[in-house]
Amino acid sequence: MASIEILKDKCIGCKKCVGSCPFGAIEIIDSKAVIGDKCTLCGSCVESCKLGAINFIKDELEYNDISEYKGIWVFAEQRFGKLKPVTLELVGQARKLAETLKVNVTAVLLGDNVKLLAKELIAYGADEILIMDTPWLKDFNDQVYGEIMVNLINDYKPEIVLIGATSNGRSLAPYISATIKTGLTADCTKLEIDNKEGILLQTRPAFGGNLMATIVCPHHRPQMATVRPKVFKPIEPNYLKSGKITYIPIPSSIDSYVKKIKDIDNLEGLSLSEADIIVSVGKGIGNVKNIELAKELAKVLGGTVGSSRPVVDSGWMPYSQQVGQTGKTVAPKLYIACGISGAIQHLAGLADIETIVAINIDPDAPIFNVAHYGIVGDCREVLPLLTKKIRASKKA
Repeated sequence: MASIEILKDKCIGCKKCVGSCPFGAIEIIDSKAVIGDKCTLCGSCVESCKLGAINFIKDELEYNDISEYKGIWVFAEQRFGKLKPVTLELVGQARKLAETLKVNVTAVLLGDNVKLLAKELIAYGADEILIMDTPWLKDFNDQVYGEIMVNLINDYKPEIVLIGATSNGRSLAPYISATIKTGLTADCTKLEIDNKEGILLQTRPAFGGNLMATIVCPHHRPQMATVRPKVFKPIEPNYLKSGKITYIPIPSSIDSYVKKIKDIDNLEGLSLSEADIIVSVGKGIGNVKNIELAKELAKVLGGTVGSSRPVVDSGWMPYSQQVGQTGKTVAPKLYIACGISGAIQHLAGLADIETIVAINIDPDAPIFNVAHYGIVGDCREVLPLLTKKIRASKKA
């Protein structure tokens, strides 16, 4: 196991290692360097020490035989017998990647009474469906589903595994990758195949969304990535398309450390990921009471309410309604940004939106750079006027 320590008999407290640590994990105490809890074992400090006072032991890298791995898998997430939209989005993207690699697309479908979903997955681009259908898989559990996925991956050896970056996917994917000891890139916004190397290029925002990082997993398989909903569009379904359906033998039920108590539905109405109209609020809304103004407009339009991160951090809105890099990616037909400045972290959550309307008191707010229509004004005054006008037009 990797470790790092300061050799006290060699250290003279020169502070060179302090300046070389990008995480501020080293300090000088009693003329000796001390490595704190912030250390990530990156090894940057080792080269800076000319006295050999830092003993750094690296983990030995283990490489598996990747030649046996072939094909692209998509975890087909479903709830109450209905496929999550991100599943069909991923199947469509997997189809495009598979055409480059000249391999098949397989959807893995776990649950209870989910057999009828196989035809839909095939219509949207899958070549084969692996199904495990049993009552004890009715409710998602990352440990139970994870163990099944690990066993299937070890048996079938896919080269790529794609999972939606939903609340379920974000707990399932790390369980699989950690167990199998392979890489995982979270929240990808772009997936491509390197034509020369034949490996998956996984692109995602990094450093607070200030740059895009392309990550590869050259020595381990499968290559794993999670993708936010609405990043890709599903392909046009072809219900005449044929595919292979394989039923996986059902093992004994797997005991889990976690048990479901009850289902909690979204209390804010429509899911952000599925809504066609979103009225989103920022700190410019003033206070938590004024959010009712946005809710009224959303109700009249038949949409739902979203928010920026500062609003969630203030406790005015639940995290489930946050739009942005650390929230949800949305792609409604209409997005109304109320009192949102338009920080890059928020804009990272706006996908392919037909119309963006921005309401902000600051005419220089960055949100106006991406908006199709802009209203310079106090959203607390503008929102009631919009609601009134739209309500009157509906009556007329």
